[in-house]
Amino acid sequence: MSSDADLTDIQKAAILLISLGESDAAEILKHLGPKEVQKIGEAMTQLDNVPQSRVESVVSDFMNVVSDQTGIGINNDRYIRAMLNQALGEEKAKTLIDRILFSTNTSGLDTLRWMDPRQVAEMLRYEHPQIQAVVIAYLDPDQAAVVLTYFDEKVRLDILMRIAALDRIQPQALQELNDMFETQFTGSKASQSRTLGGVRSAANIMNFIESNVEAELMDGIRDNDEGLAAEISDLMFVFDNLVDVDDRGIQVILREISTDNLVLALKGADNTLQEKIFKNMSKRAAELLRDDLEAKGPVRVSEVEEAQKEILNVARRLADEGEIMLGGSGEEMI
Repeated sequence: MSSDADLTDIQKAAILLISLGESDAAEILKHLGPKEVQKIGEAMTQLDNVPQSRVESVVSDFMNVVSDQTGIGINNDRYIRAMLNQALGEEKAKTLIDRILFSTNTSGLDTLRWMDPRQVAEMLRYEHPQIQAVVIAYLDPDQAAVVLTYFDEKVRLDILMRIAALDRIQPQALQELNDMFETQFTGSKASQSRTLGGVRSAANIMNFIESNVEAELMDGIRDNDEGLAAEISDLMFVFDNLVDVDDRGIQVILREISTDNLVLALKGADNTLQEKIFKNMSKRAAELLRDDLEAKGPVRVSEVEEAQKEILNVARRLADEGEIMLGGSGEEMI
């Protein structure tokens, strides 16, 4: 394993949690969302023969960092079961899953965020369309996008338009939804008012939907409400919007993506964006990328779109982690 300076924060977290033992690790993990647990579990699978000195160094670093702090940030995503089974083995993972998913800190609605999107879709399939819209708006955008793929085109369109029309859900209505799912999941009550849905929520979900499905949905929305379609389009962050990301942000993105994906994605980009990418690379790297672009023969549009989606997913992840700002996101700065 590399030196401490080369370890990522996720790798350090994996070392720290493994060193703590199952019981203490479970207590920590239940305060994290699926996204964090998934990343840490994946890092666990890559640990091999970690020296005791390395463990002690990581623990020491951790103590130094938290000595003057009082809290830990929390986010959410999915696939916890498969990840923990792979990372820790089925028996150990079962104990952690039970403690995390069914702890007193997890509400019925929150538990859906830990489930496979197909399972969520099946649970919602025969619910009223408004319930479907509220629940899908409650999910993280990338999970919501996958859940929508399990509905047919007409239902997808109806759900997305309902999400765009949502604003704030009353505490009683949210509590009733939560209670409905808590008949199937063990958990606590959640009764606070929440802002759910809206045009931005619909746009965020659209960002994660496959290009062909996205086009169909946008056409359907445009047929029903041209103004709403324009609002959603304005809020969506598309590949060409990368030109609005600052130079440091572009450099961070470039470190996270493969050259093969970049070449494919740039085949469908305009000259302005291409030049933005070139200027944020070393002279040699830019020359090699130009040569690769020129040498690349005709490619299918679907391949270009898929490569662009993958790069956008990386950019959104980095933005969620606070590493970069997406210039086209419409977020105000103070």
